[in-house]
Amino acid sequence: MKAWRRSIVVVGFLAWALPCLDGGPRSTPTLALPHRRGGEQNFVGGSLESAASFVRGSCCPDYFVCGSCLADEPAQKAEPKHPGYEFKENHDPNGIGKFYMGREIAQVMGHQAADWLERPEREKEEQPSKLIDALKVKPGEVIADIGAGSGYYAFRLSKLIGPKGKILAVDIQPEMLDIIRKRMKERHVTNIEPIQGTVTDPKLPAKSVDTILMVDVYHEFDHPFEMTVAMVKALKPGGRMIFVEFRMEDPDVPIKLVHKMTQKQVIKEMAPHPLRWVKTLDVLPWQHIIIFEKK
Repeated sequence: MKAWRRSIVVVGFLAWALPCLDGGPRSTPTLALPHRRGGEQNFVGGSLESAASFVRGSCCPDYFVCGSCLADEPAQKAEPKHPGYEFKENHDPNGIGKFYMGREIAQVMGHQAADWLERPEREKEEQPSKLIDALKVKPGEVIADIGAGSGYYAFRLSKLIGPKGKILAVDIQPEMLDIIRKRMKERHVTNIEPIQGTVTDPKLPAKSVDTILMVDVYHEFDHPFEMTVAMVKALKPGGRMIFVEFRMEDPDVPIKLVHKMTQKQVIKEMAPHPLRWVKTLDVLPWQHIIIFEKK
C-alpha cells in the first residue's frame, strides 16, 4: 500500500476514534478505497486537520463514513409537543366540557341540520362567494374540505379546480358523505372524493394536498391537536391551511360563543405545529379568514 494511502487509513481511524475518548459509543468505520479522480489529491501536502476532514466525508463521502459523520447529519424534526386537554364540569351548555389551550370545544352540528348549511340566506349573511374569491384557487389544485358537511363549498370549489384538480370532501358523519355522493351523481360531478375521517385523523395521504380548508369547523374538533398534526402531514411543502371562523372579537356576530374564535386563539393553537401564519382577511361580514403555510 502506498504511504499516502496508509495515511488515509491512520488519519481516518483517528477521526473516528478521537471523539470516543469520552467513552461514548461509536459505530464501526467503513473505509472505501479512493477512486482515481481529482478529489484524491485534495489533502496531499495539507494539514492533518484537513486530512481528517477529508476522510470523515466533508471533502468526499466516498472515502470514509463513520458514526461521527452520521451524528453531524441534521436530526429529523421532532413531533410537536401536545399541550394537553382539560375537563370541567361547569361549562358552556353548547360546549362539551373539554378545553384546549384555554378554549372550550363546541358540540358538533349533526347531519340533521344539513339543510341549514344550504339555506338561501347564507349568501347574504356570510357571503361565501367572497370567501371563494379570496381563496385564489388555481386549476389543478388538490383541496381538502375538512368537515365538508353537505358539500356546500366542495361543489362550488370543484368548478374552479377543473378536471385535473380534486376536492377531498372529509367528514366524520357518514350521513353527510351520503348527501355528497347523491349530489355528485345528480350533478355528474367527478372531481370530488368523499372521505370518511375520524375525530383524530382526516385520512389524507401524506404530502398530497395543496390547500386545507375548514369553514366553521375547527372549533368543533374534539381532538384539535391530533387533527392538526395529521393535517399538516397531508399538506405539501408550502401548502396552505385556512381557517374560516366566526369572529369572537365582534360581539355583534349572532353566533353562540363556543362557535366563535379569535384570531389570537387560532394562532396560539397552531404555534406547536410547523405552520407559519401568513395573513388574516376580514372581507366577510361575520367570519375571518386565517391563512397559514406549511414550513
